[in-house]
Parts: sequence; structure tokens; C-alpha cells
Amino acid sequence: MSDFVPLPNMPPPNLSKGIVGWAKTNLFSSPINSIISVVGLYFVITFLTPIIDWVFISAVWTGEGNAACVEATGACWIFIGDRLPIFFYGIYPPEQIWRLDICFVLLALSFGPQFFEGIPYKKYLAIFSLTGLPLIGYFLISGGSFGLESVPTEKWGGLSLTLLLAYVGIVAALPIGVVLALGRRSKMPVIRTFCVCFIEMWRGVPLISVLFMASVMLPLFLPDGMNFDKLLRALIGITMFQSAYMAEVIRGGLQAIPGGQYEAASAMGLGYWKQMRLVILPQALKLVIPGIVNTFIALFKDTTLVLIIGLLDVLALVQSAIEDPSWKAVETEGYFFAALCFWLFCFSMSRYSQKLERKLHTGHKR
Repeated sequence: MSDFVPLPNMPPPNLSKGIVGWAKTNLFSSPINSIISVVGLYFVITFLTPIIDWVFISAVWTGEGNAACVEATGACWIFIGDRLPIFFYGIYPPEQIWRLDICFVLLALSFGPQFFEGIPYKKYLAIFSLTGLPLIGYFLISGGSFGLESVPTEKWGGLSLTLLLAYVGIVAALPIGVVLALGRRSKMPVIRTFCVCFIEMWRGVPLISVLFMASVMLPLFLPDGMNFDKLLRALIGITMFQSAYMAEVIRGGLQAIPGGQYEAASAMGLGYWKQMRLVILPQALKLVIPGIVNTFIALFKDTTLVLIIGLLDVLALVQSAIEDPSWKAVETEGYFFAALCFWLFCFSMSRYSQKLERKLHTGHKR
């Protein structure tokens, strides 16, 4: 019998694990990669150092009014803190702000758990966010029922208005886009022609023109005494505009499904709508998740255009605040805050879409 005894496995060298190992593998794996990494690191440090100094180190965080920021070389965050309620709620009555706070909390409780694994009842929270939350939000924000004071839409504004426009547009644009995409591929000439004309008409004009027509021109064609709320007109215009783009994204997913899937669904005896609901659409929507989320992000950013029809979203209120003569040279802080708000929500949507792609990955990804 052999006396050979295998030695235990030795730990990896120190230079091949941890931060050093990661850097060696990803940044300094070859002379060319090392040069590129060093040059890139130099530009990153050169660019970020003054930004970090302006945002954090030299910034003014406490004080009273613009006088505390006169001699500061960094950001004047006192301005943002002073105007934060306006940026969030607009000119909504201060004594009724609790209604908006409830909507914010419900929105966070509905969507927050979707980003984490292991949280129970996520499916029901998602259903609530698409059905119950819009109804509760409507009655809470507008009032006029259940003993709540009525608040006209002229007083809605700030980040709450931005979220409202984006939320309604996203919830409504997706199902309408699905119907339009199916209609454009229909074998019925009337339905196909209508959907093609609808999509091409809305995609052929800029959103700013749509909002202008909805706010200014539409009332001229309505009968005397009939009028729609300005916010409602903006919501309809944004939804129809984004639905046309959404339809083309979903149509691309439908065209990517192999013909054998349609034939297999027909061979199982499924009707058209069952084929779409159970076989085709689940696959098509999964394939175009990046395009759908990209359209949602574009919609969220396009809500800033409602300024031209007199609706004051968060960016419009920032612009009006920096023109206040009591504050001087706070343009950078105001626009930085507005950009941060949009980035946080857009980045969250992007990360959630990547999470969905990983969860629904079934071999299509290359």
C-alpha cells in the first residue's frame, strides 16, 4: 500500500484575493489596461475632488438666510433647506400637507419592497399600487369628499406633482401601448389602420406641442360650458404620447417571438386572447424590459415640460426660487437638487429593471 498522503489545500496567495486581487484582475491585468486604469483614475480624481469639496467640505449647512453664504466657497444648502417644503409640495395648503405625506408613504410601502427579496405579499402590494393607490391618492389629494377640503389643481406642484404625472402616465401608458401594439399587428384592416395612424400621429409631434394643444387649443373646439381641468388635459396628453412609443417597444418584442410559439399556442386550442395572455405577451414583455423602462424614464423626465401650460413641477419651482432677490447666486444649488431628485427616481427604475431581467432570465441573454 502506498504511503502517499495528499497535502491539504493551501490558501490562495494574498495578491490574488481581496481588493488587491480584484484590482489586479480587472484594472491591471496587462500593460495597456494598467495605463488606461491609471489615466482614468487620474481624470476621475481630478473631476471629483472639486465637486466633493463644493458639495460637502466647503458647503454651508447651517445659518440664517443668504447672509450666511456670502463668503462661502462651497454650496449654500441653507437655501435648499429653507425652500424644501415648497419643492416637495408646491403651494398646497400647509394644513393639508398630511394628505400628500400619506400618499408618499403608501407609494414607498407599495414599491419599496419590490427591490428586496424575501419580503412577503409583494404581489399584493404591486396589485394595490396599480389599483387601490390611484383611487386613494385621487380622493386624498383632490379632496371634496369624505369630509376632506377640496384643493384645486392650481395649488398642486413640486415633487408631488412630478410623481403624480409620472405615476399616472406609467400606469396608463403600458396597457394602452400593449393594445396598440397588438392592434398594429392585427389582420383586421380597420383596427390595424387606426392603430398605425394613432401611433404615427403621436410619435410625429413633440410633447411640448401636445401639451400646448391640450391646454390652449382643445378648449376652443369644445362646446360652450364644457371644459376639462388643466392637469387632466396634461395627463391625457402625456399618456397618449408615451403610449405610442410604448406600442413600438412592445411591437419589437412581439416580432422577436419565434413563429413556432404562435403555432404551438394554436395547436393547444387556445384562442387569440389566451394565446397573447398566456404564451406570447409574457415572453415579449420580458424581452423588452430595458426598452419599457427606458420609455418610463423618458416619461419621468418629460414631466418638466408641463411648465409651459402653467403647472409647477419641482424644476419649475426651483427656477422660480432661484430668482428670489433675497437669495443670490444659488442657481447651482437649485439645479443640483432638481437633478438629484430626477436621478434618484430614474436610477431606481433602472436598477429595478435589471433586477427583473436577472429574475426572469431564461436563456435569451447573451
